[in-house]
Amino acid sequence: MAVYVYAITADTHPAQLQEMTGVGSPPEELRVLAESGLKAVVSEAPEGLRARRRDLMAHQAVLEQLMDEGAVLPLRFGAVASDEQEVLGVLREQVDSYRERLAALDGCAEYLVKAACEEEALLRQILRDSAEARRLNEESKRSSDPAPKIRLGELLAGEIEARNRSAAAAAIEALRPLAREVHENEPAGDDFVSGSFLVEKTRQDDFRSAASELARRWGEDYTFRVHGPLPPYSFV
Repeated sequence: MAVYVYAITADTHPAQLQEMTGVGSPPEELRVLAESGLKAVVSEAPEGLRARRRDLMAHQAVLEQLMDEGAVLPLRFGAVASDEQEVLGVLREQVDSYRERLAALDGCAEYLVKAACEEEALLRQILRDSAEARRLNEESKRSSDPAPKIRLGELLAGEIEARNRSAAAAAIEALRPLAREVHENEPAGDDFVSGSFLVEKTRQDDFRSAASELARRWGEDYTFRVHGPLPPYSFV
């Protein structure tokens, strides 16, 4: 029977599962598979499992409870093995790498930091700072010739990209000293920075304070978001 896998832990992890249930409707019972000094927290895999809110929250709740008790390697929603033997085989094969990552993640949680700047505010900044941008802007308003408008568009696109790269690097470097590891993600949508930070529990208040101070310094033109503590998906 197919097995749904939530996380991998060391065999010393208490994995107190008595008051938790897993995905599915009705919720599946959790259990532990042990092999080579490791544990996998699993349940039966429900048929037709989809990313419904109830199941996503159940998966997250299991991970949060396990994280409170010790280091875990979290699996993303929907990780299914064909049977128990497949899970046990992976634990045997990957024992060294799993132990190394568990040691690296011990006492830590992930924080995801994203930031965006309103485009109009960024354009105002560029027009304020660049005499060439101001000249082309005025020329494009006075002339029917499309050339100044094209040159202005190219200049603005280049400036926006350069400023976003610079701001992203500054944000990552400002928070890096407070993290054990950093993973730079590809920004999506309007975001110009997306960084995952592996932060020790003893430093999480300092990390949040530093992020708040960074947002304050950047000002109201920027939208700065900090999500966490999260299971350390980015560092598994």
